[in-house]
Amino acid sequence: MLLAIEGVSGAGKSTLRDRLLDTAHVEGLALGHVGQFSWLSLPATRTIVRLRSGLRAADSTEAMSAVRLDLDLHGRHSLAPALVRGHVVADRLTLSTACHLALVHGLPVADCVRHLAHVPAARAELTVLLTTPTGLCLERLSRRATQRRFGEDPDTAARLADLYDQAATAWTEATGLPVLRHPCSTGTDLDALTAMSLSALRQAPAPTAHI
Repeated sequence: MLLAIEGVSGAGKSTLRDRLLDTAHVEGLALGHVGQFSWLSLPATRTIVRLRSGLRAADSTEAMSAVRLDLDLHGRHSLAPALVRGHVVADRLTLSTACHLALVHGLPVADCVRHLAHVPAARAELTVLLTTPTGLCLERLSRRATQRRFGEDPDTAARLADLYDQAATAWTEATGLPVLRHPCSTGTDLDALTAMSLSALRQAPAPTAHI
């Protein structure tokens, strides 16, 4: 199974990812981790770097094509080999890319999701959308030593949270695949999310790559 963890910065994605990896290791459950992008195409990489900085990259059609190319490369060269070895958790994947593309280029997020959903090798069988309140997310970010990045100010974080909600609905409509929406605000939330995600992984068929 490919499991994607999505949500705004500070929502708890890395915390949940690390808990899943640690618990799976203890249980002997094969679970690997991949990032959001392949970085295998230089033109696509340039577009992605601009998007992550909140900058438009050429026109919207070229930007959409670039991120789809990277997602296709990611699916074939990163996700597919990893899925042969076991289940995979991705810290951000298609929904995050769609939301940033929609935000920066002013596109309907549902259109971005539908376009990227046609990359079968990168389709997450389960997506976990962390709906942690943006105020708490920003409070967590304020305690980090790293410099604030694009999307980590109150107005943009709120807009992104709304886009994620829309994107999750569009994803299920386009693919028929589920999105589990749950906050990661407390230790109890983290325990519940870990239990639900691991239950889905345990019940999933033996991992296979979709190429």
